[in-house]
Amino acid sequence: MAAAGPWRAFARALAALNLWMGYAAGLLVALSALVLTAEVLLRYFFGSPSDWALELCIYMLIASTFVSAAYTLAAKGHVNIDIVDTVLSAGFNRWRLLLADLGSAGLCGFVAANAWRLTATAWGEGWVSNSTWGPKLWIPFAFIALGMSLLTLQYLVQIVDERLSPMLQGGRDGRA
Repeated sequence: MAAAGPWRAFARALAALNLWMGYAAGLLVALSALVLTAEVLLRYFFGSPSDWALELCIYMLIASTFVSAAYTLAAKGHVNIDIVDTVLSAGFNRWRLLLADLGSAGLCGFVAANAWRLTATAWGEGWVSNSTWGPKLWIPFAFIALGMSLLTLQYLVQIVDERLSPMLQGGRDGRA
């Protein structure tokens, strides 16, 4: 099932995209640090604060958080409570992990769909921030929607490749 050609191509393409999103997230964090450092130096040495730097950094950190979530899941970087694995039987853990992934995928898909709807509304109605800078709000909303969509897709890949395939093949215990 998981070894089918189109599925493998999709999973590989998603992995590559998520890797690039991870790199982009790291770049956004570094860029945010540079912008904030420059803001502090300009404010201290020249008494010239900006009205956009903090808000830009907040948006960059929002974007980096959401677009890197799928990469973090694929790299097994999320928090995991290992004690539960050791206490429960392998059979129970297979079902627990499958149900947890299904619930997580459903929740992320719900958030993604609503974030895309919010992005479209912000775009259509021209929503802007209340700050003096006033950037378009569809931009941070779109990063949230993109990140949650990628996370949902990554959960689906994990469900098929790491949960269902081993269970159907009677192999591994279905753990991450």
